[in-house]
Amino acid sequence: MVAASRTGRQKAARLVRLGLPAAAVLLVLLAIIAVFAGSRPAVAARHGAGWVTSWSASPQHAVPGTAAAAGFDDQTVREIIFTSVGGDPIRLELTNAFGTSPLHVGHVTVALADLGAEAVPGTIHPVTFGGRASVRIPPGGQLLSDPVGMRVGPQQELAVSVYLPGRTGAATLHSDAQQVNWVSVAGDHAAEAGAGAFTIQAPSWYYLSGLVVRTARAAGTVIAFGDSITDGVQSTVGANLRWPNDLARRLDALGGPALAVADEGIGGNRVLASSRCCGGSAEARFARDALDQAGVRDIIVLEGINDIGFSAGPPADAGISAAAIIAGYEQLIVQAHARGARIFGATLLPFQGAGYYSAAGEATREAVNAWIRTSGAFDGVIDFDAVVRDPADPLRLNPAYDSGDHLHPDDAGYQAMADAVNLEMLLPQHASAAH
Repeated sequence: MVAASRTGRQKAARLVRLGLPAAAVLLVLLAIIAVFAGSRPAVAARHGAGWVTSWSASPQHAVPGTAAAAGFDDQTVREIIFTSVGGDPIRLELTNAFGTSPLHVGHVTVALADLGAEAVPGTIHPVTFGGRASVRIPPGGQLLSDPVGMRVGPQQELAVSVYLPGRTGAATLHSDAQQVNWVSVAGDHAAEAGAGAFTIQAPSWYYLSGLVVRTARAAGTVIAFGDSITDGVQSTVGANLRWPNDLARRLDALGGPALAVADEGIGGNRVLASSRCCGGSAEARFARDALDQAGVRDIIVLEGINDIGFSAGPPADAGISAAAIIAGYEQLIVQAHARGARIFGATLLPFQGAGYYSAAGEATREAVNAWIRTSGAFDGVIDFDAVVRDPADPLRLNPAYDSGDHLHPDDAGYQAMADAVNLEMLLPQHASAAH
């Protein structure tokens, strides 16, 4: 409402100067405020009150030459996901965002996950779409399921099984799941609790982009928006130790109304440039992956290191300036505020020793971080750089937090990042327990 008040005051002042009566000026001001107020929460019209995004995965193209580019044919994919908050009922979102033909989905189920590809017997629930078990999703489309009467808890693994009866063509996927998922050789095995049919391991999530839940326990959703560091690359596979997972655990431990956490990181993603390997640019995907999520309230942006690193090599004139990255941030801030969401800036982590490090890139990183810390453009700042850098050599990750590639933190580093988020900034009502 700060933006609404400022805009309204400016407009009202111009009308007064033009000589309009005070009553007319008041009506205009109230109309402007109503427009801004109606945009929060951004997805109330899409999902309804009480719905939040408990888990998410940003859609990506299949890279040519990979198994995902070949797609599926008469196969069942069993995908393991991890809730941030619980609720009942739940809904699944399927995506054909990058498909070139309609996607035929024959059968979908959701269950509590057991070991490996197993589902807990007796917990398998059918998932329908407009009352139908089978559905076609048009190219570029995303589809939300009917509500499923299933109670799930926070920090709980679910097994979502999707049967694909025909040739899919290149799959829409999320490449780095940091999770082992499973594929059958052939046939519909979505309703089976056993793991026998699921003999192929897969490192990605396919066609599954969201889990929303209805709950009175969550005050909204915080979106962790970024690149591979937000995606949890180099964290322990299958352990759910990405920094957004750790943040969700901190929020849940507070008790009372908390926040769901949706991870919208993509490996290799950039603020300014899109690529087939690494997703649409932050600017291009911000509405879909952040603003349109159920219950969105707060967004944490940690992105820009790939803009710097990928532009540091030849040709020599390819460097991305700090000013260009900052202009990209400013676009995200404008979009977030127009939709009534708060947006927090996170400083870029040190990367000396990484494959694309350069002195010029380091200078750009430092300039970007200085702007994040001092500009006041974001609604708040999370200084990840200060937390994970080596006190003896601030251009490098602390060895205690370095996964070994000098770019991505390890499990301890991701936990340190989550611990650096001031929960009072997200949930002021928990001020006494937030630090």
